[in-house]
Amino acid sequence: MNTNYSENNHLILIGKIVSEKSYSHEIYGEKFYVFNLEVVRLSSTVDIIPITISERLLTNLDIEIGKKVTVEGQFRSYNNYENEKNRLVLTVFAKEIKEIEEQEEKDEVTNEVVLIGYVCKKPIYRQTPFGREIADVLLAVNRAYNKSDYIPSIAWGRNARFCQNMEVGTEVKITGRVQSRTYEKKFEDGTSETRVAYEVSIASMEVVNKEEQNETESEAVV
Repeated sequence: MNTNYSENNHLILIGKIVSEKSYSHEIYGEKFYVFNLEVVRLSSTVDIIPITISERLLTNLDIEIGKKVTVEGQFRSYNNYENEKNRLVLTVFAKEIKEIEEQEEKDEVTNEVVLIGYVCKKPIYRQTPFGREIADVLLAVNRAYNKSDYIPSIAWGRNARFCQNMEVGTEVKITGRVQSRTYEKKFEDGTSETRVAYEVSIASMEVVNKEEQNETESEAVV
């Protein structure tokens, strides 16, 4: 089966660099670095999103705090083994990066990700105390070399109702935005730690390769 992995997982962000780059890792002699990008939502809320970038993309660009850039790439995950525990780490893997001059700024989409993958865990549907419907969806997105990215996603309203009875293994296409949120991780000894989670907030969702696809498509504005 021929798979276009860039279509399975494609993302574009426009934002402001808010941290210096730091060394992450090296693969076959190629060094990778990470930095944080601040992306503003329409509501003026700010998401701080980690970017992983190869040294090859930095030959004509300096990572400087305050610089505005466009990043195209993929939303990826990897397992981090720490203190004998496995933790899912999410990052944007940059494939292209370009500095934006002030005069070039337009009313463009500043945060959009398109994923095609498989529901790999039964969606968890719930309602907030104010009656807002939410469903947590974990999506497995195929990557080259028999790898997969496991992407946590959140559906709202009609989308949440649409996926609450979805079977594990269902192939879906989602469009949304990458968002960050802080939460308190509580430990057995009574202590807690503030952590940051990253996920996709789903704007639209549809089942892939199903005869009833047009009937089951669900869209909502986030």
